[in-house]
Amino acid sequence: MDHPPPAIPNHGLKEPQKLSFETARTRRLVLGSYWTVIILALPFWWNLTSIERIALPSHRVRAQLDRKPVFPVNVQLDASSFQGNAPTLARALHEILVQTTQSSPKWRSLDVRVGVSKHAEDQNEGLNTYSIVLGDHTAVRHPRQLVVSREYASSALRLGGILSSLLAPEITSTQAQRIAQYTKRYRLAFTLLNENAASAHLVNSWDIQTAIADHMFPILCRLNLLHNFTIESQVQYHAPLAFEPLQLTVGNNTLHGLAPGDLSVFINSAEWTLSSSVSNDPVLHFVLFVPSPARQPLHILDAQGLPTRQNAFLLPQWGGIFIFNRHAEAAAMTHLTAADLVPVFAAFANQLSALLGVSPLPDGVRSDESSLLSDWQLDALLRYRASENMLGSQQTLYSIVKLVDQIENMPVDQKVRGDIHDALTALGEAYGSAVGSPAIALRWSSEALSLASHAFFNPGMLALLYFPAEHKYAVYTPLFASISVPLIVALGREVYAWRRERRVARNG
Repeated sequence: MDHPPPAIPNHGLKEPQKLSFETARTRRLVLGSYWTVIILALPFWWNLTSIERIALPSHRVRAQLDRKPVFPVNVQLDASSFQGNAPTLARALHEILVQTTQSSPKWRSLDVRVGVSKHAEDQNEGLNTYSIVLGDHTAVRHPRQLVVSREYASSALRLGGILSSLLAPEITSTQAQRIAQYTKRYRLAFTLLNENAASAHLVNSWDIQTAIADHMFPILCRLNLLHNFTIESQVQYHAPLAFEPLQLTVGNNTLHGLAPGDLSVFINSAEWTLSSSVSNDPVLHFVLFVPSPARQPLHILDAQGLPTRQNAFLLPQWGGIFIFNRHAEAAAMTHLTAADLVPVFAAFANQLSALLGVSPLPDGVRSDESSLLSDWQLDALLRYRASENMLGSQQTLYSIVKLVDQIENMPVDQKVRGDIHDALTALGEAYGSAVGSPAIALRWSSEALSLASHAFFNPGMLALLYFPAEHKYAVYTPLFASISVPLIVALGREVYAWRRERRVARNG
C-alpha cells in the first residue's frame, strides 16, 4: 500500500528556488551586466592608463655623434715685413699648427691655413683672418693682428708656439674644472664682508660703482657676445669664519694664515647671505673680506706653511675672494675709495676671466689693445664655448634616446619630441654657421643645448623614470584580484549549470 509523502509544514516563507531574484535567468542577467560593464570599460581603462610614447628621431640623433664643427682660421704673413723668408716660414708654421691642433681633442675642429699677403692693410677682410707683421716687440693688436719681434720671427718653432697658444690655447684639467658651466645669463654678486661687527672701525661703504666702471665694464662689454650680465652689490657687517686661522710668528711679528685646506671651506654658507636677490640665473660671487683687527694681517700660506704675497684666491665655478689687510695708517678708515679698490677689482677682473674660460696671453706676448680682452682671446673663447655646447647637445640628445630605449614605461609626449627636433635643427645651424662666424655658431649651439636640456628634464618624462613595472603590478593586483576572482567563479558556475540544464532537457 502506497503512503502519501509527508506534508511539508508551511511557515509562511517561500522556497528559495521560487524567489524572483534567485531564478537562473535573473542571476545570469546580473552576472552578465557585470561582465558587460567590465568589457565596455576596458578600452577606457587602457586609454587612460597607457603611456604615450611618440617615436623620436633616433637615427638623426645618432648621426650627430660623428659630426664635428669646422672653424676655418686663415693666418696671413705680411710679405713686406718678412720679405723673401715669408713663403718658407708660412709652410713651416702651417705644419706646426696642423700638428698642434690635431694632437688636441678640443681643437681638432680648427682648419688652419697659413699664407702670405702683400699688404698688412688688406689682411683682415674676414672674421677668421689673422695677420702677422714684424715689429720691435711681440704683442697682439686690434684687429686680429700679431706683431712679432725679429727674435721670434727668426724661429718658426717659437712663432708656431705663440700662434698655437693664441689660436688653440691648451686647457688643462685643472683649468677646465674651474671654468663655470656655460649659460647665457650670469649674475655677478659683489660683497663686502666685515668679519667682526663689534670692531670700532668697520668698513661700511665702498666706491663700488666707480670700481666696476673702471675695471669690470671693459671686459663685460667684450663678453656680451657670450653672456648677459646682471650686477648686484651689498655690504655685510658680521661675517665670522667657521674655523680658526693658524697663528704664526715671523720674526717679531705675529700674523694669521690660511692653509691650503682652509681655502676650500673659507665661505661660511651657514651664516653668510651672499645672494641678495631671487633669480634662477647662475651667480658668480666676488667677495672682499676684511678681517677683524685681531686677525690682521691674514695671509695665504703655501704648502710648507709659509706666508705668500697672494691675497686673492679662486673657488672653482663659484667665484673669487680678496683678503683686504689694512695698514696701520689706514686702520681707522671706514670707506674704501676707488683708489683703494684698484688692486681688489684688478684681481676680480682676472678671476672673472678665469671663471668664464678666457685663456691668458702666452708668455712674452703683451696686449697693445685698450681692452683687457684681445680679439685673439675672444675668438678662442667663442670657438671653445661653441664646441663645448655642441658636444653637450649631442650627449644630452643621445642620453634621451638611450633612456627611452632602455626604460619601456618612460612617456614621450609631443613637447619632448618637438624640443628634440628643434634642438637638432639648431645644432645643424650651429655646424653650418661655424664656417662663417663663431659668434653665430655659439648662439645656435646655446639654443640647441637649452632645448636638449629642456627635453631631458621634461616633468612628464621624469614622473615615471623611477616607477618600474613591478610597482604597477603591486598597485593593480590587490584591486583586480578582489573583483575578478568572485566574478570568474560565478561565471564558471553558471556555465556549468547552463550546460547541465541543456543536457537534462536533451535527455528528458
